[in-house]
Amino acid sequence: MSPGSAFAIYALFWMVTLFAVLPWGVHTDREAGQGIVPGAADSAPANPRIVRKLVLTTVISGALFALFLANFTFGWLTMDDIPGWG
Repeated sequence: MSPGSAFAIYALFWMVTLFAVLPWGVHTDREAGQGIVPGAADSAPANPRIVRKLVLTTVISGALFALFLANFTFGWLTMDDIPGWG
C-alpha cells in the first residue's frame, strides 16, 4: 500500500471516528444547570471539550487503522471469507 493510500484511508477512519466521538459527554446549558446564553441554540453544548475529543479521535482511529493495516498485510480476513462475497 502506498503512503498516499494509507494516509487517505487513515483520514477516512479519523473522520468517521470523529463523528462517532463528538456526542460523547455532551450536556446542554439547561442540563448542566447553567443560564441559557442569548442567541445560542438550545442544543448547543455547555462545555464541548473539543481538544479532548480530537485526542480521543486520533487514538481510536489510530488503533482501528492499525488493525486494518495488519489485516491488509497478513490477510486475516479476505473477501472470500465473507459469505455472499466470494
